[in-house]
Amino acid sequence: MAGHKNIDEVTGVETTGHVWDGDLQELNKPLPRWWLYVFYATVVWAFGYWMVYPAWPTLSDYTRGYLGYSQRAAVTADVSAAKAAQETYRQAVASTAIADIKNKEDLMQFALAGGAAAFGDNCSGCHGRGAQGGIGYPNLNDDDWIWGGSLEQIEQTIAHGIRNGDEKARNTPMPRFGLDGVLEPAAISDVANYVRSLAGVEGVDTAAAERGKATFAEQCAACHGEDGKGNQEMGAPNLTDPIWLYGNSQDAVTQSIVTGRGGAMPAWEQRLDPVTVKMLALYVHSLGGGK
Repeated sequence: MAGHKNIDEVTGVETTGHVWDGDLQELNKPLPRWWLYVFYATVVWAFGYWMVYPAWPTLSDYTRGYLGYSQRAAVTADVSAAKAAQETYRQAVASTAIADIKNKEDLMQFALAGGAAAFGDNCSGCHGRGAQGGIGYPNLNDDDWIWGGSLEQIEQTIAHGIRNGDEKARNTPMPRFGLDGVLEPAAISDVANYVRSLAGVEGVDTAAAERGKATFAEQCAACHGEDGKGNQEMGAPNLTDPIWLYGNSQDAVTQSIVTGRGGAMPAWEQRLDPVTVKMLALYVHSLGGGK
């Protein structure tokens, strides 16, 4: 009945008048006032936020908000501030000979940090996060360097790359003995066995290796040396050690002789500033294989 309040005997709270299963009643107990005030405040805050900051998408754009705030602009400003803070060190790296940077501890630490960041962004895709390399990508932690492992040589390789069209790139190619018909397949197989024998690889056909020795002296020794120890000035790798860029199986070595491989590396000076290239060289040299 209108105006009649029904009070629950157990809790002393007014009920709504709704009853289920004969005796189950719904209490009419309002929310605490403080909770309601907080809820109303959040609603007001939400409307204010939608008006002040970018919030709602539209068909072709989004609402900009009264403040015109942009996360992209904020990040750009932060990056600019960070670069400004680094500028003193960057100028010092630029004006200091790469060999002398190692003797300046604070400058060297800055260069290594910058080099590590640049390596992760630009080089790890090929050489791996730990610079361990892979098939066709040199391991930068060992001391086996095709083009030399001094600071200056590493900087030159990073700056101008390998076989990429840059005028100063490392560019001595290996002949395609098979594809260009310089050697017959049988002779290539013999040379591959001889090359593998130089490094003491197991499973070499000794008779084939003996036949390949003369072909090696005629076709390969000019670059790799009569002893097979290579020539860094020509980018000819040492064939007597256990480090193989493309693998040391008979098939892998045969493929290298047939195709010449011809791996390429970008000229990073076209993508990175000289200071970053210098820091990269210092970082790569510090990995343990630099000379």
